[in-house]
Amino acid sequence: MSDKPIMAKATAVWLCDNTTLTFKQIADFCGFHELEVQGIADGDVATGVKGFDPIANKQLTQEEIEKGEANPLHKLKLLYNPASAGEEKRRGPRYTPLSKRQDRPASIYWLVKFHPELTDGQISKLVGTTKPTIQAIRERTHWNINNIDPIDPVALGLCKQSELDAAVQKANAKKAKEGTVMSDDERRKLVSTEQSLGMPAEPKMPSAMAGLETFSLSDPRDEDEEETTDERDLADADSFFNLPDDDEGSKD
Repeated sequence: MSDKPIMAKATAVWLCDNTTLTFKQIADFCGFHELEVQGIADGDVATGVKGFDPIANKQLTQEEIEKGEANPLHKLKLLYNPASAGEEKRRGPRYTPLSKRQDRPASIYWLVKFHPELTDGQISKLVGTTKPTIQAIRERTHWNINNIDPIDPVALGLCKQSELDAAVQKANAKKAKEGTVMSDDERRKLVSTEQSLGMPAEPKMPSAMAGLETFSLSDPRDEDEEETTDERDLADADSFFNLPDDDEGSKD
């Protein structure tokens, strides 16, 4: 049984218009904030919503309303109504306001990229989308894929952090139960390139030496000592410059 009346906002409108119950009593009964009920009474909220009679629809009795009017601390008790059973349970994809539907591809891309363990069904429930759209983004065949940047759905207001955390925990628990082994790509994301390839880490240059990579740290004098000593007589200019014989020049 649901603990809230069906058509809660319309019921709140009727109670504001037809009873002297306090805003808090109506808010507690309908599942709203007290200020929201005050907005309904002032005409700022639920404009155009027709009141829904909870007495005629067997959600409240006249006696219960009278008790509440006599005692501001009295909490209204909802009558059992078979029609209200399962009212809180959401079926199908989450409804997404029109103003935020353009943000769904970015949130799908973020979930696919950073939480590959989530199933298409979980992503569909989190951001209110369809599986073909998720598949198109996974396979990068979406018509606007080149212009989509991954954005956290929580930051976009498409889902709550608690809902995302619960979905991730559930996916990880299922993966662990099935004993699924991480792929090579997933494993490389958790370790450095040197570790994943079994290579020794590249030695890093001290920060004080940064920017001097092009200069040699060895002593150039050592290289001079290793070179073969030139034993030619430097006093003889011809032998020093290795000039050709001047026989042909003399003939000219």
